[in-house]
Amino acid sequence: MRSPSGALFAGLFDDAALFPPGDAPMAAAVPAHRELRARLGDLVGPFVVPAGRLGELSAHLGDGGPVGVSLIAAAGDLPAAAARVDAHPGLVLAAVEVPVAADAATAREAVRVLDQVLPAGVPAAIEVPRSAARDGVLDVLAGTGRRAKLRTGGVRAALFPPPEELAATLAACVTRGVAVKCTAGLHSAVRHTDPATGFAHHGFLNLLAACDALAAGEPAAAAERWLRQDDPATLAGGWSPDRAARARAAFTSFGTCSVLEPVDDLVALGLLPSLDRTPA
Repeated sequence: MRSPSGALFAGLFDDAALFPPGDAPMAAAVPAHRELRARLGDLVGPFVVPAGRLGELSAHLGDGGPVGVSLIAAAGDLPAAAARVDAHPGLVLAAVEVPVAADAATAREAVRVLDQVLPAGVPAAIEVPRSAARDGVLDVLAGTGRRAKLRTGGVRAALFPPPEELAATLAACVTRGVAVKCTAGLHSAVRHTDPATGFAHHGFLNLLAACDALAAGEPAAAAERWLRQDDPATLAGGWSPDRAARARAAFTSFGTCSVLEPVDDLVALGLLPSLDRTPA
């Protein structure tokens, strides 16, 4: 194996099976999440669920151990939603994601609520706008320990930020010491064009390499070069334990509607053992 897979990929893949393009029904998504956790162990992050679907989730928990959830909730809805998770014996609040903060004032209010509601150690990410307000929102997050949530794709081409924009946003985060969680579009390890849609998708290995470069003090232009890289061997090689730790400190996880798809990519690249040998 060419990579310190435990350091580089542990908890990288948040299970967003409920979201497009997968849109799995809750009745299928919950047992599938438990199976993924049993099969892939700590590669799999929490089950991502909107606050408005907590009742539906509770109805489909069935037997089995508690499910760790990454709760998506607006700041105003968070106190009640977090309390609901805390009161349920079958759920554990593993993380929180706040929808996009349009400006610094909105971000400041979200941080205030998070500080009041969340127990110590529960990570939270606030989605950052793709607008001129971005840096003001990141200024609010700096020093708080809260993460930036970046949208890296979606069901329309316009939802995919071009490499130069994404590199600039990653640089704005890293220079402020704000860790990043990503959502949407990162279906594969390496940058590619989807033949069905024609959309150019970012690769999650590209993002790891870009974040590592920035954390090592390189400029946004270097991050952009990594985001544009489409050679699998270049992206797969050279992941020392120190480099892996540096990259993951900056890029904590991403939501994927199919955890197996990115994991299969890593197996094909030789960065993870075959699934039948992956320890639970």
